Formats: sequence, C-alpha cells, structure tokens
Amino acid sequence: MTAVRGDDVRVITAVRLTGAGRSDPFGNDPVDVHVRGGIIADIAPTGALPTRGVVVDGSGGWLVPGLWDHHVHTVQWALTAQRTPLGDVASAAEAASVMGRAAVLDDGRRVGTGFRDAFWADAPSLALLDAQTGDVPTYLINADVHSVWMNSAAFRRESVATTHDGMLREEPAFEMSRRLNDVDPVVADGFVRHALDVAASRGVTGIVDLDMAWNADAWARRLAAGFDSLRVSFGVYPDLLERAIAEGLATGDALDARGLVRVGSLKVITDGSLGTRTAACSHPYPGDPHNTGLLTVPPEQLRALMVRATGAGLSCAIHAIGDVANSHALDAFAATGATGTIEHAQLVAHADIPRFGRLGIGASVQPEHAVDDRDLTDSMWAAQTALPYPLRSLADTGANLLFGSDAPVSPLDPWAAMAAAVHRTRGGREPWRPDQGLDAAAALAASTGGGSATGSSLEPGAVADLVVVDRDPLTASDDDLRSTQAAATILAGRLTHLAL
Repeated sequence: MTAVRGDDVRVITAVRLTGAGRSDPFGNDPVDVHVRGGIIADIAPTGALPTRGVVVDGSGGWLVPGLWDHHVHTVQWALTAQRTPLGDVASAAEAASVMGRAAVLDDGRRVGTGFRDAFWADAPSLALLDAQTGDVPTYLINADVHSVWMNSAAFRRESVATTHDGMLREEPAFEMSRRLNDVDPVVADGFVRHALDVAASRGVTGIVDLDMAWNADAWARRLAAGFDSLRVSFGVYPDLLERAIAEGLATGDALDARGLVRVGSLKVITDGSLGTRTAACSHPYPGDPHNTGLLTVPPEQLRALMVRATGAGLSCAIHAIGDVANSHALDAFAATGATGTIEHAQLVAHADIPRFGRLGIGASVQPEHAVDDRDLTDSMWAAQTALPYPLRSLADTGANLLFGSDAPVSPLDPWAAMAAAVHRTRGGREPWRPDQGLDAAAALAASTGGGSATGSSLEPGAVADLVVVDRDPLTASDDDLRSTQAAATILAGRLTHLAL
C-alpha cells in the first residue's frame, strides 16, 4: 500500500541502521523494520518476513531515532515568519533603515528580529531609530531575545518609560516579547502548526516548548484542533508556578490520551546573555570594568523556587549562561535535590564541569550558538578563565547533553546542531576550539529524547519514533550533515512526513 501522511506504518523496507544505543548484527546490510502498535516489533534482513499493510520504502536510506529539539520558544519562533529578518544587517544605521522600509503588520506595528548589535561599530539610539521609522511603532528583537530596540512611537504605544538609547534589556525586554507574541490564538496556532510541520520534515519528533506563557491552555487548544505532528514537553515560568501547582500539574503528566503533550519543567532565567553583555561572569566585559553581567535571580530565591517546584513534582530547567550563573545553578540543584537541566551552560568554570554528571543534571545546550558566537566569545569573553561551550569536557565527565536550538535564536534544525557539535564550524571556516567537538554518535544521541548519555534505541520493543534519512550521519562531513534530508518521519508508527 502506498504510504501517505497520517498512515500507521507497518514496515520500513530495505533501510540501513545507524545511530545510538543499538547492537549491530546487520552491518550495512539493508533490513526491514516491522512496527506494531507504535512499537518496533522486529528487525530482520530485507525480505525475510512478509510485509503487510502500509509500507515505507527505505531503499538507499538510513534509519535513525526520532530527533528532539530540547529548547524552543514555539510561538516566538513561529511568528518570525511574519517579522522582518535582521540577521544580516551590519550596523545600527542599516537596521534602522531596513525597519523604516519594513512592512507594517495588521496590528499597526513593525517588528524585526535577529539583530546582533554586539558586532556593530555604531551604537543603537532612540534618535537614530526615530529618524528612520517615524510615527509607526517599531520593535527590533535581538537575536538572543534579551533586548529589544524600540522607537518613541513604540514606547508610547506600550506606555513604557523611554530609555536613552531606545533599548529594553532582560525582564522589560521579555515583557515586550510577551506582548508582541500575544496575537490572536487562531493566527498564532496557524503559524505554530506550519512551523512544526516543517520541523517534522527535518526529522523532528519532539520539542521542549519554553514559551513565556501559560502553555497548558495553549497546547490543550491545539490538541483539540487536531495537532499531532510531534511530541511536546512544555515549561512553566515562576510567575505561573502557583497556578501550575493549584491545577495539579506535575512533570510528565499528559494533556491527551496519546501522551503527545506533557508537562515539563519549571523554567527559571537566572542571568542574561552574551550578546546583550548581561551573562553573569567572573570577570568584567571588555571596556566596561564594572559590568560582570546580571544575576537576575538571587541564589536564595532560586533555591526557594526549586524547593517549591520539587515538592509539587516538577523538575527544573535553569537558564545559566555565565560561569557565575552556572555555579549558582549547580549549587541550587545540590542544595535542593531538584532534578532537571541547566539551559545553555555556555561558560562553565573548570571545577563545575564534573558536577553536572555527579549531580545528574542534564546540560541542555545549543551547539549552533558556539558557531554563531565564536568571534563574540573570543572578544567579549577573552578575559574569562572558565571554559566556553565545553561540550566535550561535559560529555567526558558524565554529563547528559541534550541538544536544542533556542529557536528563534537559531533555526530549529537538529542536523545543524549536530554539525556544529561535531565539526565546530560552518561555511568552511577553520574549526573553533575543535578540542570541544563531539563524536558523531554522541551528537546524534544528544539530539534524541534521551540525550547523549542514554540516546534512543533501534531495537525491538522501542517506541517507533523514527526517521529515514538520505545519508549516514555518523560519517557525514559538516556540509553534508547540514544538508541531510528526511525521506520519512514516523511518530509512534504514524507517518508525520513523507518526501515526495
């Protein structure tokens, strides 16, 4: 039977196996993978067993476990489709000029996204943006989402006090993003559905959604409308923690009978970012001897939040980018007995690296950030003594790595994350700190639901979250790995993507 999206697959034929957590009696010989009830029922040499029902022809392809992105801001990422891209602008003057010509959205605002002012020779200013954008409320969201540049019309519209340079940073910037993301749910859900279908076409079978919103209702609404593209674990922020507890939400609880959408972790942002120069670090940023970043949640408050969450059955996902923030986050996990992850772990003190493994705390990291920020890291963090983007060091000391994109900060593309982790480069440049690169098998495992320490298996009895791809990711070059194409994506035996 010819397969179409939504079918329950019974057999994947003539496919070669590769990936994490698998014994390999077949070598490179093609096999048939038989699926029953959403589970891998058997793996046998091609043609050895009869094939019935819906068949996916895997001829010429490789089978890998379904892929996950462990850090996504889903609505904000989906809405980038209607916002003006600023990732290639080279100066504040150019960014202001681009926004002056940008389309005005239906709500009367202009919104741009993805600028990186840390690389600009000139500085953003209110006057510069006003001169180019006039009376149309205009918002430029930093690539790291930790700052927003606004014109005077936007400050008036939002009833927010004007800053001297037009910039909002950290919590005021997050609040502005929340307002910009608060669009008609029908519109937002349409963008989300399309974006997640695209993710499925890249082999993604699950995401961790860390939108700054009450995600339980949003996902219940999407499920009711027929959402079924992939698995979702969603976060809860501190301002909504008591609501989550009152409603009896605990990590792992399912919102639907199939268990596609589940409650995730308490998400706490404890410092800023490298791009906004607010990540909490041991040493000052260049040219600013009094700036060592911001610890936005004091240690005692962080411990109290984690104790409260843990007592209610919620794991914790703690944003920590600078080395000071990572130390405090690890201290809090040790003191409270909480389980969960540290999100980002971009700059980690040498003494703290083995603590991830000892404490059983996952390192939820975004390898593409290392490639994006390599020049910024070499300049802004040149005086730091801690290790930047220490993937290999974390893995070697027993940490479980879980890869993500932080979309929209980086595109939601697990193949790009794997390539950055293994080859530590992009676009033909010399590899950056190649000693911190991972082997391909660990990178692939880190892109699955279990992470690098456990991975996902291709064994009878395993859940049939599977991807048929056009090359072996364990042997691909950087460019080839980034160009990997998914021929078919399968979620618990159900086809969510099939290339034509």
